[in-house]
Amino acid sequence: MTTVTVTESTTATPEQFIAALTDFGPTRSEIWVNSQPKFLVVHDQGDTWADVTEGSSAAGAIWERLRYDWSNPNDIVLTTTDSNTWGSKSGHRYTLTSSADGSTTLRAVMVRDGISIKGRFIALLLKLMGKSFLGKSLRTSLRAIEARNAGR
Repeated sequence: MTTVTVTESTTATPEQFIAALTDFGPTRSEIWVNSQPKFLVVHDQGDTWADVTEGSSAAGAIWERLRYDWSNPNDIVLTTTDSNTWGSKSGHRYTLTSSADGSTTLRAVMVRDGISIKGRFIALLLKLMGKSFLGKSLRTSLRAIEARNAGR
């Protein structure tokens, strides 16, 4: 099992981050590049949770079904419930802290428990380069969220 933790700062508010994270509409992939439209299925959704399958064609089609829980808006948890690559110990956690200057510090923790040869190989790569990969991916998403909100 591989755990990768990164911390980033953003001008987006926690509310803006949550709005982008829980927007499962047709423009989702503009913010979250690993959530391609052809894999996106919202199975069910409530006020503070969602049951969603998403994925991408990267590394030969990786998908996972996630239980999103944003009932605590400062601690958002995504738990893998099914996947062709990741086991049930996999998921993501986003901890948001607002600063006095209006910025938000975001701590992202990604856990990957590979259940196939591909999953175990990717988990090994993440162990070696995951902090750089996750950091770059998260920064890209945060800049897209900031740009989206700057236009409003």
